[in-house]
Order: sequence, then C-alpha cells, then structure tokens
Amino acid sequence: MSIFRTKNLDDMVAAARKPGGLQKVLGPLDLVLMGIGAIVGTGIFVLTGTGALTAGPALTLSFVVAALACGFAALCYAEFASTVPVAGSIYTYSYATLGELVAWMIGWDLMLEYGLATSAVSVAWSGYFQSLIAGIGLHLPTALTAAPGAVPGVQTLFNLPAFLIMMVLTAMLGWGVRESARVNNIMVVIKVGVVLLFIVVGVGHVKPANWQPYMPFGASGVMSAAALVFFAFIGFDAVTSAAEEVKRPERDLPIGIIGSLAVCTVLYVIVAAIMTGIVPYQNFLGIDHPVSLALQYAGENWFAGWVSLGAILGMTTVILVMAYGQTRIIFAMSRDGLLPKSLSKVHPKYHTPFLATWIVGLIFGFIAALVPLNVLAELVNMGTLAAFCLVSLAVIIMRKKRPDLHRAFRCPGVPVVPALAIIFCLALMCFLSATTWIAFGIWLALGLVVYFTYSRHRSELGKAQ
Repeated sequence: MSIFRTKNLDDMVAAARKPGGLQKVLGPLDLVLMGIGAIVGTGIFVLTGTGALTAGPALTLSFVVAALACGFAALCYAEFASTVPVAGSIYTYSYATLGELVAWMIGWDLMLEYGLATSAVSVAWSGYFQSLIAGIGLHLPTALTAAPGAVPGVQTLFNLPAFLIMMVLTAMLGWGVRESARVNNIMVVIKVGVVLLFIVVGVGHVKPANWQPYMPFGASGVMSAAALVFFAFIGFDAVTSAAEEVKRPERDLPIGIIGSLAVCTVLYVIVAAIMTGIVPYQNFLGIDHPVSLALQYAGENWFAGWVSLGAILGMTTVILVMAYGQTRIIFAMSRDGLLPKSLSKVHPKYHTPFLATWIVGLIFGFIAALVPLNVLAELVNMGTLAAFCLVSLAVIIMRKKRPDLHRAFRCPGVPVVPALAIIFCLALMCFLSATTWIAFGIWLALGLVVYFTYSRHRSELGKAQ
C-alpha cells in the first residue's frame, strides 16, 4: 500500500533540480541570519518573565535544557538537510524513511506548528507595537486591539495590528525570497545589536543576592519552564525548508542550523542571568515586557524605547521566517500530490509559490486577530517537539536502510545522539497541559480524515504504483 511506501531519495533530489522551480539564491550567512531571525523574538522579549516565575533564577538552566533538546535534534536535521537538499524539512525526510502516511501526518503537524507560530508571534508583536505608539500619544479603538476575550472585562473584537503585520510580511514573501532575506538580515542585525546593548548596560546592575535561592521550585520548576521557553528556540528548523533555494546546501545548511542555534543559546542564557540578577524573580508576575522591566529597575529608562524597537523587529523576523517555512512545506506536499497541485505553482515573475503564500497569510492572519496568545503558544511547542522526535528517529532508520548514502554532514554518535533528542523532547512534552494534548490529538485525527478521503488517492506515489 502507498501509505507504507517511501519515496526514492534520488528521484526527490532530481525533481527539486528541474528547471522552472525555486531559485538558488541563499548563502551560509543568509541561513545563519534566517535562523537567528526565526529564533530571537517572543521568547527572549516576552516569555523570559513567565519562565522566571516558574523556575526562578534557574531559568538559565531551563534554557540550557531546552537548548540541549534542540541541539541534539539540530544535529539530526543537519544530516538530513545536507544529504537531501529538498524543500519540505522533516516532511520530506519522513517521506524518504518512514512512509507516506507518517510523512503526511508530520507535514500536517508542521502546518499547525509554523502557522500557529506566526499567529502567536503576531499577537505578541501587536502588544509591543501598541505600547510603542502609545508612547507618542496614538491609540487604536479598543475593539481593534485584541482578540475576543483576550483582555478580561474589556470588549475586544479583532486584533488589527496582528492581522496587518501578517499581510505586510505575506506580501513581502510573495514578492521574492532574495528580497525577503535582505530585509530579514537587516532586521536581525538591529535586534541582535539591541540584545547585546542590553547585556552591556544591564550587567553592571546585577545583584548576586537576587540569584538566591537559585532553584526555588526544584527540578520540576526547571523542567516546566524549559517546556515553556522551548518556544524561544523554535525556528532553527525553518532553515531546512530553504534547502532548494541554497547555493551549496551540503555545506551551508549545517552551518545555518547549528550556527544560529548556538548563537541564540548563548544570548538567551546571558540575558536570563542578567534579568534575574537585576529583578527578583517574583516581580515578573503579570509582566509582558520583562526586558524593559529590568531596565526600569536598573534606572536605565532611556533604553526602554530601543528595547521596544528590538522586540518589534525581533518578532517581525520570526513571523517572516516561520511563514516562509510553512509555505515551502505546503509547496513540497502539493508537489507530491498530497495537497492540491495549484499550491506548488511557482509565480513566473517572483519565483515563489504565490498562491500558497497568500492562503497561509490570510488564514493565520485571521487566527492571530481572533485567538488569544495563551491558547496558541503551547500547541506550537507540542507540534515542534513531535517533529523533532520524528526527525531523530528518521536519522536512525536512514543509517540502517542506506548506509551507502553520501552524507555531507554526519550526525555524531548515532544512535545515541538521536535517542537523546527523542528522550529530551518526550520529557518536555510530558510537562505540557492535558488540554494541549487533547487539542493536538484532535488536529492529528482531522489530518487522518483528510489523508484517507483526499490525499491518499491523489498522491504521486500512489499513482506510480
């Protein structure tokens, strides 16, 4: 049956190289900055405060735990991305190792992960943007400031800024990947500069007494915070979605994946240490701008506006890269016949999957405008952790099935490193809420219905049989 058949790797690479497809315009620096653009955003500017309430000063350790889970998975991603430089990320790798049904389900999972990530970050972007314009006396009508029910006791109907930023970035992605990468690179340099400036300004105001006790909530608090701040690392896997648009994927993709994750891990740990050293962790309760609060405690109010600017740019690049990753996954699934073929058509002028880009932008733009942030964030984490488990499993299977395959980058310590990735990710999944598990199960069940009623009968693999 086609659901158990895997695609031939050589055929997949050959299909990606056919003329008229995506253009190869990205280099290693583009990929590193793309990864940083997707990672540094909501996690460092918003979730650090919530994480501090859960773990205390041991938030630094929570970031290390989350980074280890991502790091082991990143090594697995790097092996596949350099070996199979085809759009679609873990969806494509699963198709080559675990079969069509698993590939469909993980592609369905990634649509949830990337799509809701863009929506969630758009909501956070809206909050910082409204705070910034309020500083110059501008205010939106209350009904257009948040999703329904997002603010207790306040009647809100539609988050207009969240919707508009999605539309602007959708237009940019439809325009062209080279242009989008240039804009992303500029914004990444600015926001990383803001983070570095915070470190320089804040380090002199640290009071080591605020780090005592270091683990007020024990190991459980550290792991719970790690499951939450894991959201801060989501994005490095989006680099693999650019595989078909990279000039030298065998060399550049591992550099982009591992380089961006390493840079962001160092920044996160340092920022978390400085924040909890300036502000007693209990004082982050109810705070959605923890970095700004730390500066206020330090008496550096002049820098608050720069932090807001860095947060806005940081979240903008996250939305841009995650939306980009989702459109490329849909492109790959459509090319395989699992989604309508119109979604993999490349615009003759812009060389982008134009229709898929706008469908994604509109759907998740409306979700951002109508669904509160807290409902979105945990579902994103669940989808990502499931994807990381599968890519790690796929590396082990591919080493057994195709030991002869040329691998430009080899994940070290197989099967131990992939197994550690799976263990870390499953451990973090156990700390997510029961509601999140139920919602994720419903989404997967819906995916099975779509597969057996539509995709299975139209897949190119099924037709080949």
